[in-house]
Amino acid sequence: MQLRQRIRHLLAANKSLLIFFALMMIFRSAVADWMVVPTGSMNPTIVEGDRIFVDKNVYGWRVPFTTLRLTDGKDPQRGDIVIFDSPEDGTTLVKRVVGLPGERVEMRDEHLLIDGVAVEYHADSAPADAQLPHATRAQEHRYFAEKLAGEAHAIMLLPARPAARSFGPITVPAGEYLVLGDSRDNSKDSRYIGFVPRASIVGRAFGVAYSLDAERWYRPRGDRLLAPLN
Repeated sequence: MQLRQRIRHLLAANKSLLIFFALMMIFRSAVADWMVVPTGSMNPTIVEGDRIFVDKNVYGWRVPFTTLRLTDGKDPQRGDIVIFDSPEDGTTLVKRVVGLPGERVEMRDEHLLIDGVAVEYHADSAPADAQLPHATRAQEHRYFAEKLAGEAHAIMLLPARPAARSFGPITVPAGEYLVLGDSRDNSKDSRYIGFVPRASIVGRAFGVAYSLDAERWYRPRGDRLLAPLN
């Protein structure tokens, strides 16, 4: 009996704090969240150690802690950086939308064609190069600007790594999307796990909250604080 009374007393004394945490969990589940990026599949746009902001209602409001949608929201657009559950094993992944439902997508030696039209590329540099892990920078790597939906973003190629550099043409099924990592030769994306269903996409990444450098005793990267993601 005493134990129950103590529990009730603790709950009563900390009611405001418990309500705050409950609302915070609901907010993170259904509205907005942040996530740690541990891999380099989105280099140079996202760097290992980045904590990224995720908008979870842009593609439709969901019942908290479930995948049940209350509203349809916007459909993912080409160039969006999306968070989704892998159709392979349910792992949470972050990639860029490249192919929309019904489109015919092809890759020829790292160059994309969408409905037969070649995507525009040109050689580029990346300000985040100095932030990449030493093991990545030690490899031969090249940067290109890739223009999707009128907006350019940097991609990275690692010529010495084995990778699927050509595929298709393949047609993206209705209600699904083709996604790729910006680090084209170091990404487990639609080339390996298949198309991503619309229902599996939980949000869109839009910025870096902060970033910690594991190779420098987790020192904060000041130039990535609140940096936008293009």
